[in-house]
Amino acid sequence: MMRIVSLLPSATELICSLGLADSLVGVSHECDYPAAVKSLPAVTRSAINPQMTSQEIDQAVRQQLKTEQALYHLRMDVLEALKPDLIVTQALCDVCAVAASEVEAAACALPGQARVINLEPMRLSEVFDTLTLLGEATGISKRAQEVRAQLEHRVQLVSARSATLAEQDKLRVAFLEWIEPLFNAGHWTPELIELAGGVDCLGNKHQPSQSLPDNAIRESAPDVLFIAECGFDETRSAQDLPALSRLPGWPRLPCVVKERLYFCDGNAYFSRPGPRLVDSLELIAHTLYPELHPLPNHLQPAQRFDRRGIPAAG
Repeated sequence: MMRIVSLLPSATELICSLGLADSLVGVSHECDYPAAVKSLPAVTRSAINPQMTSQEIDQAVRQQLKTEQALYHLRMDVLEALKPDLIVTQALCDVCAVAASEVEAAACALPGQARVINLEPMRLSEVFDTLTLLGEATGISKRAQEVRAQLEHRVQLVSARSATLAEQDKLRVAFLEWIEPLFNAGHWTPELIELAGGVDCLGNKHQPSQSLPDNAIRESAPDVLFIAECGFDETRSAQDLPALSRLPGWPRLPCVVKERLYFCDGNAYFSRPGPRLVDSLELIAHTLYPELHPLPNHLQPAQRFDRRGIPAAG
């Protein structure tokens, strides 16, 4: 049996979706889904303290990147003991995983020189391509195509329903993946919003996320504000929501006046380029147009919050 080490949560989810969970021998310290992977050895560690405030985390990340110090490091002793045949990582985001150069150097130092696969999707179709790539690398191409086809079918169902919307009925959506400071959601998220029938008024489709000035929300005048903080669950994100009420023009924003303010578990949805991006699509589609897009039984709806940044009861 092939011995696989995954260095990022999305890769772990992709690998497990292909039925290769039993081949995983090690994961990153952030891998938490499916739940069984949390019992596997962690082969990475972070230089950032997750208990810091959002502002402190942002400042620490910026400082680390300025000094060209890595945010994540390999635990080489653990990696060597696991003797992997395949290491799956990424070079897409400097703040999401171990540097690709460090992984390549580590693989070369291992006995047998494990193969390294870099996953770098920027759009939804490229996420599906990673399934094909992993299927080929592990000798289960047929299974990979079946999983891909199932996910693509779910996307097509949402897209077909959204196509029935008239242009004047499409909602303007401001989507944030960080609050202090403001960051829009790039990469695949603007594409998900479009597939759901919305108009992304902040994002930079198929490009990295970017920091925004405090007046960006006022100038974009969104009908809906959706928060999915990268790496934060709903409980952690709720701590940051009150900061939104200090934004310029907040009380007069259409999304505030209409009470269309939502947040969700950003650790599970939107931030990881894996199979649950399709869940993310179905989640935001239902949030925008609940009468048009039914919510699948396995998903919980996005949570509302009020103009003070307080989550709605229930």
